[in-house]
Amino acid sequence: MRSLIVELNIDRDEWLKLYRGQSQLVRARSREGLSVQFPANILSNYISHQGVAGNFRITFTNEGKFHSVEKLN
Repeated sequence: MRSLIVELNIDRDEWLKLYRGQSQLVRARSREGLSVQFPANILSNYISHQGVAGNFRITFTNEGKFHSVEKLN
């Protein structure tokens, strides 16, 4: 499996657009400089009133399918 670390800072208004389905994908750049996109719903456990913020490790299968996400301290 492969994992990437991304820093996210999605404010409340932008998250509401994702939640309402106006957009379904989050696009970010990993610490390694790779562009990555993933379904917004994988972040649902990390939503606060301000949105979603922090560093996250996103793990993918060897086929590039989402496996897991964890928030890093």
